[in-house]
Parts: sequence; structure tokens; C-alpha cells
Amino acid sequence: MTTYDERANLSDLTSTAEQVRRSVESVIEGKPEAVRLSLTVLLAEGHLLIEDVPGVGKTMLAKALAKSIDCSVRRIQFTPDLLPSDITGVSVFDQQRRDFEFKPGAIFAQIVIGDEINRASPKTQSALLESMEERQVTIDGQTYELPNPFMVVATQNPIEMEGTYPLPEAQRDRFMARLSIGYPSAAAELEMLDVHGGVNPLADLQPVAHAHDISKLIDAVRGVHVADSVRRYAVDLVTATRNHPELRLGASPRATLQLLRAAKASSALAGREFVLPDDVQQLAVAVLAHRLLPTAQAQLNRRTAEQIVAEILQRTPVPTPDHGGASNVAARLHTEQPSGPYGQRPPGSRGF
Repeated sequence: MTTYDERANLSDLTSTAEQVRRSVESVIEGKPEAVRLSLTVLLAEGHLLIEDVPGVGKTMLAKALAKSIDCSVRRIQFTPDLLPSDITGVSVFDQQRRDFEFKPGAIFAQIVIGDEINRASPKTQSALLESMEERQVTIDGQTYELPNPFMVVATQNPIEMEGTYPLPEAQRDRFMARLSIGYPSAAAELEMLDVHGGVNPLADLQPVAHAHDISKLIDAVRGVHVADSVRRYAVDLVTATRNHPELRLGASPRATLQLLRAAKASSALAGREFVLPDDVQQLAVAVLAHRLLPTAQAQLNRRTAEQIVAEILQRTPVPTPDHGGASNVAARLHTEQPSGPYGQRPPGSRGF
């Protein structure tokens, strides 16, 4: 059971996440949802895909998140002539030692910014598959572990843009969530001109957290409790994508795992140590939509994956709080602590 001192430490970790959020929002004006999602993915040990038209701040968001944390950062500008070895590294023969020496690539950093990832060839894009899923790189039969924490933040332009290659399904499935920043409101754009009109907003940005703090935050998120009814709800949502008549490819089991991990991180950021169905609902579109492939007929009808996920959310029954009948009351008398709504453990038992 979590002690008072441990709860105080967890409270300190929550304040650390809040400091990172405020630091990023000082650069990205008027987009609190995008900032919160990026921090959620980081604490859920996932990777983020930012897709939008040029000039709306995709790379700026990735850089602001990286600069707010005192950690190793590498940026990869994806181009058609980029090679897989530029990302993962290469073994070079050392004539003095008469042996091969491994030269790490740009992937060996705690936060990796992949700018315009869909401008590289599919062969180069595939160089990220092992590192994003297994957090390691294998070169010439030798495996090299990546640093911890590890996150890939990739940006891309819509596939209709000239000179782009669509990400393969296996690559998209590695990303926990996809977000679209969108254009700012007129008020936010005016504020941006007033605050950042003549200076680079990243120039004065200082780290507000250390990589070690983020690692402790991630450990705390792992302890957030998820009730069986909420797990079943997440499985029902993902299963519905596989059986939907307008989808030729539904979400994978990896999507189910990442949906719950993101929900745990979101609940922790909200100051809760248990996941609610609302956490799953709020993240479902961001976590599931980019993994889905609508049928040709659905595309002709101008149906998007986001619209289909929204309809699935409306049709799938949501678990209700368990207020307890006679049998539940009797069962609770034999437990050390009563369970909370949705079968959750009470505050202080696990997680935040």
C-alpha cells in the first residue's frame, strides 16, 4: 500500500508534468489539447505522429517538448536520399585496431524528432520499426539498446502533398497516437505575433525537468489501476473496428494495449490513480484512427477513419459505475478496502 511519504513524492511528479506542459504551451499558442496529447504519449512510453499542412507548428511542438526536458535530442530531416544507416548507425572498419567499430546513428537519443518522415523512401522509413517497438537496434547481428526514456516524434505533411510517400501500415501502427494541430484562432495568432513576432520562441526555453524525472513519471503511470470493465470497454471499441463494414483494416491488438497505456497516462495527468471510461473515449480517435483503412466505397463517400471511430464510440455501451448490490456489499466486507467506481481501487492504493 502506498504510504503518505510515497504519495507526496507522486504529487511532486505530477507537478513536474505540469511544469513541462506549461513550458511547451508557452511556445505553442492556443493548442492545449495538442500539448496535452504529446505529454500523454511521452508518459505512456509511446511515439507521436504529427500530421498537418506546412507552417502550423509541427516541428515547433516537437522541439518545444524536447527542449523542456534535459535529455539527449536528435533531429532527423527525412529526404528521398536518406539511408537506413543514417538513422540506425553503421559498422566502420578501424584499420588501427583491425576490427569493426559501431558508429551510432541519429536514433540513439532519448527524444528523436523525425521531420517530414513521409518524404523518405519506404525502405528508410522501415529502419524505425525495430527501434520504435523493441527500443533496440540490430546491426550486423549485434543488438544495441536505446536510451531510456525513448520517444520518436515524427511530423509529416498530408499524403496529397507533392513528393511524399505514404507510411506503410506497420509503420503507422508503431505510433501510439496521431494529432493534427490545425490553424490557430485569430486571437491566438495575434498573441503569437505580439509575443514571438521578432524572436525565436525556442531561444529562451529552458529545461524544466530531467530525463530521470520523466522516467519516474513513467514508472508511476504504469501503476495506475484499470478496472476489468474499462478493459472490456477498450477491447469492445477495438473489436468494433475489425468488424466495421466500411473498414478493410481494423485496429491491431497493439492498438488496444496502447489505448489503455495512453488512458493511464491521461488519468495520471488529471490527478487520478484509476482510469475512467472518459479517458478511453477522449483518446480513442487519436490512438485508433491512423491505424484504420477505409474501404474504397467509404472513401468515395468521403468517409474518414475519424468519423467511423466517432460513430463506434456512440454505439458501444459505456460501463457504468458499480454502486453495489447485496452480493457486492457482502464481498466488500471481506476485503481490506472497498472498491471505487467502475471497480477501481480508492485513491492512495496505486499510482498517482
